[in-house]
Parts: sequence; structure tokens; C-alpha cells
Amino acid sequence: MDTKKKVLFIDRDGTLVIEPPVDYQLDSLEKLEFYPKVFRNLGFVRSKLDFEFVMVTNQDGLGTSSFPEETFWPAHNLMLKTLAGEGIAFDDILIDRSFPEDNAPTRKPRTGMLTKYIDNPDYDLAGSFVIGDRPTDVELAKNLGCRAIYLQDSTESLKEKGLENVCALATTDWDQIAEFLFAGERKAEVRRTTKETDIYVALNLDGSGICDISTGLGFFDHMLEGFARHGFFDLSVKAEGDLIVDCHHTIEDTGIVLGNAIKKAVGDKKGIKRYGSCILPMDETLVLCAVDLSGRPYLSFDGNFTVERVGYMDTEMVKEFFYAISYTAGMNLHIKVLTPGNNHHMIEAMFKAFARALDEATSYDPRITDILSTKGSL
Repeated sequence: MDTKKKVLFIDRDGTLVIEPPVDYQLDSLEKLEFYPKVFRNLGFVRSKLDFEFVMVTNQDGLGTSSFPEETFWPAHNLMLKTLAGEGIAFDDILIDRSFPEDNAPTRKPRTGMLTKYIDNPDYDLAGSFVIGDRPTDVELAKNLGCRAIYLQDSTESLKEKGLENVCALATTDWDQIAEFLFAGERKAEVRRTTKETDIYVALNLDGSGICDISTGLGFFDHMLEGFARHGFFDLSVKAEGDLIVDCHHTIEDTGIVLGNAIKKAVGDKKGIKRYGSCILPMDETLVLCAVDLSGRPYLSFDGNFTVERVGYMDTEMVKEFFYAISYTAGMNLHIKVLTPGNNHHMIEAMFKAFARALDEATSYDPRITDILSTKGSL
């Protein structure tokens, strides 16, 4: 049994509390404002998961005339007292007082304050995380040999320093942070090669809608991009198929591989809502989609098209695609066109409604600490 300790190295300003604008100093009680949803989520992580909590913060010039200690400690101590009242206690609190120009070895992203955790056989740094809102927090994670949870909407600002691969999650929502820590990294890569097709799919359920799609079918690519962006899934699809015959094998086999990737990424389904639904309008068209990640495959598809194809995608392949997903992912999937209209609109609304429903079904609910089933398994 692995008894190594895992740590959350948590930044303070911009992570636990809102960083004051202009001077960036939390030097009065009036400036104390907690980050949205930090209480319930960090309290949940503290009570349910086995992480030590270590606060790591740079406080520029603390104790000098530019930042007197008597203005720092009242707000800091009230912050700690309030967090403790919500069950959030820290095993260690590390404060660096230097200015950036001092280049102190203790200042983030340097690791001088964290030597007790480095090369210590008692700690699992590879399974630990730095949580913070600045690139220096991600760089600290790299220097420690752990990964980062970045409180920003994207990793774009990390690319210049080559830090995007250190970042396990980029989000400004503490709900998503708790979900990620509880459920683990929900990613999957699946490849399936037959005499008819060669399909590769990489899926991250906790992504931001980044996609890289190439199936040889422009309209199908467009639908998969909509699925990724509206479900906030990171999705890569590379498909080579016998398009000289028709589009059937390429679309069906992509559904098979995507369904397998969904099943693999969802994992044991602990903590997820399991059910998701969406009624989505697109101009004159209205589509309903409902998902149950029950482990029992079933597709109910109610939609009639009035043309044989849109672009180079046969409309009869829409049902086949969702059938393949439902059966390989092991999901109960209902899709119904409530108000028919333009065929392009109906198909696009189906893909987007499915994305929204699946996003809800795979999302974390802090009230669910096991699997949402009276059977105990799905």
C-alpha cells in the first residue's frame, strides 16, 4: 500500500482570496474578499481527499515601509480564521517577503521554502499539485516535479515558457478544481485500425473546448468541433477511411472510437451526476438530448431528414454515429427533434445538445461521494 503523502501547494492572493487591484496588497480588512466557491470546494477536498495543505505565497516587501506587518496580519489572520471555520486548515504556511528584484531562492517559482518536500521519500510530489493564478505558480510546479492547477481560463500565457504541459487543469471555477481532484485526470486516447479505417481520438472531459479534427469530411469535422466547444471537451480526432467507397465506415468507426474514449475517460463514475439533458434551439429548430451514463447501451433517435446528405455527410449516418457512441460508451442516449427545420440546423443542434447533456452527466456533484446508483456500481 502506498503511504506517501500528497500535497496541495496553494497560492493565496488570486487563489484563496481576490487579489486587490492596483497595489496587489491585502493590507486591510476592507480588501478581504474570498475567491468564489472556495469554501465548499476546498472544504470538501480537505475532508474527503488525502492531501496535505501548504500555503505558498509571495508578499513583496512584507515588513518594510512599503508593506508594514501591522497592515498585513489582521487581514491574513481573519482569512485563516474564516477558512478554519469552514474546515480548511493548513499544515504549513510559507511566506516569502522578498522583492522580485532580490532574486531570493525562497521566492516563487524558486523552491527555497519547500526543501523539506524535495527528495523526501515520505512525499509523492508527482501526485501533488500547485494551485495558483500566475505563470510563476505553474513554474513552481515544474521545479517541484509536480503538476499545476492554473486559475485562468486558458494556458495561452504559459506557451512562451513551455509550461502548458505542466498544467493539468486551467479553470477559474473552484467547482471544476474539486471535481478534478476528486475524479482524477479524465483523459483518454483510443486508436482503432481496421482494413477500412484508421481512427485516433484523444479526449479530455475537463478541457476548454480545444479541438483538432480531421476526418476528410468537412461537415462532420464541423459537427465534431461543435461537440467539443459546446461541451468544453478537448478533442483530437484523426480519421483515415475508405471515403472512395462512401462516408459510412469513417463516421461509424469514429463514433465507436469516441464512445470508447468517453467510457475510458469517465472511469469508475464516482462523484458524477450520471444524468444530463439539454433542449437546444438553433434558429427554427429545437432538439432534445438526454443522457444516462448507466452502463447500459440504448439509443432512442427521433429525427427525420428531408435530404440525403449535408455536405459530404449522408444524413442517415447521423443516427449510426450516435448509435455507435451509445453502445461503445455504455450510455442510454435519447435524441429527439421537437421542432424540425433546416437539415443542417437539426444535425448541428443534435451534436451541440449531446455535448451539453454529456457535459452535465460527467460533471461532479459534491453531494455524490460514490456512484449514483442503488446497485453500487454502473
